[in-house]
Amino acid sequence: MRRAQALGARRLEYVDAGTSGGIWGLQEGYCLMVGGKADVCKRLEPIFLTLAPQDGYLRVGDHGAGHYVKMVHNAIECGLMQAYAEGFELMHESEFKIDLGAVAGLWNHGSVVRSWLLELAARAGRGWRFAPALEGIRRRIPAKDAGRCTRRSIAACRCRSLTAALFTRFRSRDDNPFSERLLAALRNQFGGHAVKKSS
Repeated sequence: MRRAQALGARRLEYVDAGTSGGIWGLQEGYCLMVGGKADVCKRLEPIFLTLAPQDGYLRVGDHGAGHYVKMVHNAIECGLMQAYAEGFELMHESEFKIDLGAVAGLWNHGSVVRSWLLELAARAGRGWRFAPALEGIRRRIPAKDAGRCTRRSIAACRCRSLTAALFTRFRSRDDNPFSERLLAALRNQFGGHAVKKSS
């Protein structure tokens, strides 16, 4: 919003385009969340329609709206990953010796909780039972500006799941439990985020 105002004073138009799809965007698809003046976005629409896959572009509002919607998207993503990580930790810690990679694959066939994130969990777990491969992963997740902005936004509403997921990221700076190691592995799978090895 600040950049749009500064450039507007110089008679330059500005749009922002939040993008989701991670490092798999070209193969799996991605979406563009665009913010800016309606007439400017309409004039630039051929660019967005060329870049994005079918139905993968939307003008979501005025200046800043694109990145705001992307920020909320990322908060939801954190909440979903947290729920998966904790569920898999429950199974991992159970007495049943469950093949977690196989369960992740199973759940993607008609289950209510199927999703691309779960496909990535299955991909990350193919050929192993999660636990051995996660042993060398550090759980620490670096804080980013988007996380800090999201925290300010969710403080104004009663977003309990999003708040819990965000604070789990802060908690990741302490010890090294299974669920946070799985979170780190999932983030590596969808976004290519670096995985820190435990020392």
